[in-house]
Amino acid sequence: MKAWTMVAAHLAFGWLTAVSTGADEQATPTGAAPQRQTATAPDDACGCPAERDTLTDNWLGLGRPLDEAGLAVALGLTQICQHNLHGGLSTHRRSGRYAGSYDLEIDADLEALAKLPGGRLYLLARGSWSDGVDPPSVGSLLGANADPAADRAIDVWQLFYEQAVLPGKLWVRLGKIDLTGGFECRGCPASFDGSQFANDETGQFLNGALVNNPTIPFPDPGLAAIVHLEAVEGWYVSAAAADADADVRETGLRTGLHGRDEFFSIFETGLTPRLASPRGPLQGAYRVGLWHSGATRERFDGGSKRDDVGCYASCGQCLWKENRQEDDEQGLGAFARYGLAHADANEVKGFWSAGVQYQGLLPSRDDDVVGLGVAQGRLSRQAGLTERHETALELYYKIAVTHWLEIAPEIQYVINPGGAGGDAVVAGVRVQIAF
Repeated sequence: MKAWTMVAAHLAFGWLTAVSTGADEQATPTGAAPQRQTATAPDDACGCPAERDTLTDNWLGLGRPLDEAGLAVALGLTQICQHNLHGGLSTHRRSGRYAGSYDLEIDADLEALAKLPGGRLYLLARGSWSDGVDPPSVGSLLGANADPAADRAIDVWQLFYEQAVLPGKLWVRLGKIDLTGGFECRGCPASFDGSQFANDETGQFLNGALVNNPTIPFPDPGLAAIVHLEAVEGWYVSAAAADADADVRETGLRTGLHGRDEFFSIFETGLTPRLASPRGPLQGAYRVGLWHSGATRERFDGGSKRDDVGCYASCGQCLWKENRQEDDEQGLGAFARYGLAHADANEVKGFWSAGVQYQGLLPSRDDDVVGLGVAQGRLSRQAGLTERHETALELYYKIAVTHWLEIAPEIQYVINPGGAGGDAVVAGVRVQIAF
């Protein structure tokens, strides 16, 4: 009953506030890289909390001199309450869970701070609580909640140095890196497996298969190197090598520089065309990639293997715009993903997903976003699972209460969670706050 009470309270608060909130808010991009959402401080201090870009008005204005000097600091909090209403492993034992995370981001422009042309230093520290509703109640292989990372006070999630070798053309990153964070090309997430409509569990879909492709065995954030090239406008190439045994709780020096040489490598190339329309260009992104994992893995027949390979493809396309302004994001977009992996050591041997997103569907709610997606993992027969697939459908509606507060009710229908039948219905609400 506690979980239901929290869900009802969040929903009631979100709708009441949404009705009373004005409609002249500036649209906020979704699916930016790095993944975690941040807010940008306004030019002038605002005395009204509802009109601020962040809850603290950029640390009571103290952050503005830092921004001007080239140092941006952001703090975000994500709270998620989910309840398994039907099916899965159990609708009684721990079927309602409260989970979430908090993120501290520090982004330093070293050209402004230290006269180092093209230099950048980025830090992301993250803490979290609970492992979500999946382990005790749903049992999904795809993951009904991509945000929880168990009970962790705080970890250095990313700490890397980025250098623009050829400004506007070639960038290199070195350090502790989350490979799904990636770069941007024409405003679209790129390198690796990005999506402008389904790539951020704090602001878009919650289901893990609608955040990243489950056939790609991304390692934990660890020591890595990435090269990103945009030789021609609208076309990019990215390649990375990372520690395949990384543990986000550690620095990466133990696994990355000592012991066996086990690396994860990935290559991606993509196009980001802009299609002509009566209301301005429609931005799209089309990507293909290959990956190789040198990590030692157990085979389902009892043996082991080191070299595993796979491929993937994804696309996202703005289909219709409400307004002519180039930076206005109101309108309809669609996305799709596909992936393949070997069935001898991967429970999910094949994968596809597709969905749509609409920003500003309701009149006078220009910043609200609704998303509908479906994802299916084709399961390996060698893994001994009862069913041949797990399929998840998710619908969410994100209410932009203020610039710094978003409330998103969502519901998922999971078919064959864990490849064992017992279709599950999971309902929840997510609250995102930018401090």
